[in-house]
Amino acid sequence: RCKNLSVSFWNSYWMLPSDVCGMNCFWEAALRYDYMKTHPSERMHLAVVACGERLEETVTMLRSAVIFSIKPLQFHIFAEDQLHDSFKDILDDFPYEGKVNYTLYPITFPTESAAEWKKLFKPCASQRLFLPLILKNVDSLLYVDTDILFLRPVDDIWSFLRKFNSTQIAAMAPEHEEPRIGWYNRFARHPYYGATGINSGVMLMNMTRIRRKYFKNDMTPVRLQWGEILMPLLKKYKLNITWGDQDLLNIMFFHNPESLYVFPCQWNYRPDHCIYGSNCKEAEEEGIFILHGNRGVYHDDKQPTFRAVYEAIKNYSFGDDLVHSLLQPLELELRKTMHTYCGRVYEVFVKQLTNSIRDLYARRSKGR
Repeated sequence: RCKNLSVSFWNSYWMLPSDVCGMNCFWEAALRYDYMKTHPSERMHLAVVACGERLEETVTMLRSAVIFSIKPLQFHIFAEDQLHDSFKDILDDFPYEGKVNYTLYPITFPTESAAEWKKLFKPCASQRLFLPLILKNVDSLLYVDTDILFLRPVDDIWSFLRKFNSTQIAAMAPEHEEPRIGWYNRFARHPYYGATGINSGVMLMNMTRIRRKYFKNDMTPVRLQWGEILMPLLKKYKLNITWGDQDLLNIMFFHNPESLYVFPCQWNYRPDHCIYGSNCKEAEEEGIFILHGNRGVYHDDKQPTFRAVYEAIKNYSFGDDLVHSLLQPLELELRKTMHTYCGRVYEVFVKQLTNSIRDLYARRSKGR
């Protein structure tokens, strides 16, 4: 079911405060806004899979996607049946007319192996493997885990699709930047991509190319298409994989490395990037673009920097002033986390968020 949502504040009185953005920032954002308006394209398609107790986390992720993005968004939400009514009730109240559409889908796996796929790693996680086969009319898609938060417009990671060369079909970030703490290079019992593997929590896909490609593999000299290769991979490696569908993707791109575009760690920033000391140089320089709170860090006290960002976005009310209602309270909370390794680099958690708010004010000011 696809639902159009309504808007209340896009045409309001928002001004560009002098303490938020200078003229350079204003014109940079204005030019970017003009480019987006004069280069229209289809909606950006974003998919997520939600099972169990993931409703609130998923909604918070969707909120973060909506706040800053420029082009319209189409959400593809795969969820257990008992969550559908709750998603409808919440998303129907999102105040963004014409900017957001959503479609809810049931969790579905190939009939003959549904139980095996569903229990592979976290509940329903392997649903992402079948998105190219289910969403047959979608050309490109950004898949994200429920524990993702966007700190800049979805448009910016979507733009990586234009950077794919002729052989690349998907984009992901490395699993680790520092091999000394890498999991795959120390413990994996199966092939994996690159030096430290890849993380599938943020996965940008040209699904048309995925559906057309014939993949090299270590099971047969004959190349197999996406729908043909998944079950044989699972049968061969199911006793050797720890991280479920992510491991299968690592195996697949190990044999087809030319098919992957690798984006920097700031597009998939996880606790491993700071809990042992800062090891994502791009985030240190430009800030975090996409925050990934895996290991449940949004919901416990182990990594309070991650939890602070999550709580700030979850509690933000659409239409409130972003500086005074989101950014400033968040900075105060982050300063309280400086006793942790991640807290010592808390500036990386707000650097890009600050820029995103500046850009948003600039666009609103120009659109008045």
